[in-house]
Amino acid sequence: MRTLILSDIHANLTALEGVLADAEPFDRVWCLGDVVGYGPNPNECVETIQNLPEIQCVKGNHDAAIVGDIDIRAFNYEARASLAWLDEVLLPENKQWLRDLPDRLELDDITLVHGSPRNPVWEYILDQTTAWENMAEFETKICLVGHTHIPCVFQLDNVKGNAAKVSFKKAGQVFSIDLKSIVNPGSVGQPRDHNPKAAYILYDDETEEWVYQRVGYDIELVQKQILEAGLPHRHASRLLDGW
Repeated sequence: MRTLILSDIHANLTALEGVLADAEPFDRVWCLGDVVGYGPNPNECVETIQNLPEIQCVKGNHDAAIVGDIDIRAFNYEARASLAWLDEVLLPENKQWLRDLPDRLELDDITLVHGSPRNPVWEYILDQTTAWENMAEFETKICLVGHTHIPCVFQLDNVKGNAAKVSFKKAGQVFSIDLKSIVNPGSVGQPRDHNPKAAYILYDDETEEWVYQRVGYDIELVQKQILEAGLPHRHASRLLDGW
């Protein structure tokens, strides 16, 4: 079975559609949260995600904020502005779908969270120390996370007593997972690794192969939609530089 793993769509429908077309064929989808926030198409993204095959999705911090689980004052000014706009345009049924999302899932010996297994909605795993501390917080072999918008793998090294970070070198890179690991597929709708292309991972549970992928999309169109919606200019400008 081929599983599409994606995260941090951030209401960027054009990028999401690009990923779905590029990833075909796939049998099921695991989404690591932040379906909304920042981008111009929140309702369309929620509706697209919830209708994907065998969808399993966890709640991200922006998803949590728009349903009142997180105080929006915890966000920076631009994120708060985006959330205020989102509260006006998000349909009640789509808000309810986000509200009902779990913070954490365990599927096929794989844990799904948005932030970290220790703090599923909010904590960032950006460095080896934080990754090491979180290895004891999940019982499965693999934990999938998002939130940082930076694709990478942290592998447990019991000999050295740390978590080694492995960055992806190129799109199409095939890798396997032999050690306990934390895997981040990067962001669909707002990459922050200085690569503007949408990021995702495909996992084949028969061959146990993982494939890291990137796909381009019409960034100028999304920038125009963001500005026309009256959202902060930075949400548009950072898309071009992948930051």
